[in-house]
Amino acid sequence: MAVGDALSNVKKLAEFMGCPFSGEEEAVGVVQAIVELCSFQSLKNMEVNKSGSQGPAAHESFFRKGVVGDWSNHMTLAMAERLDRVAEDALQGSGFSFAVAG
Repeated sequence: MAVGDALSNVKKLAEFMGCPFSGEEEAVGVVQAIVELCSFQSLKNMEVNKSGSQGPAAHESFFRKGVVGDWSNHMTLAMAERLDRVAEDALQGSGFSFAVAG
């Protein structure tokens, strides 16, 4: 996803949640800061995500390469199709759509 898409989607999400950004918040870079804090690189490098484990999975299982399509190295096609159906069902009626990047 391009940064411009991320900015637009964060704004849409805030509006959907009933908490749109003010002009002042946008002007001082609040939306951009949220996008940067939620970036793959930022989340991957947080100390909490580098040490220990959560249940049976090591932390490195949560953040892999950050490469589009890498799921195919970890999931079968049947697993991916099931996950797509779950996501579509969860988003139904929300106004959000689900699209597979490829």
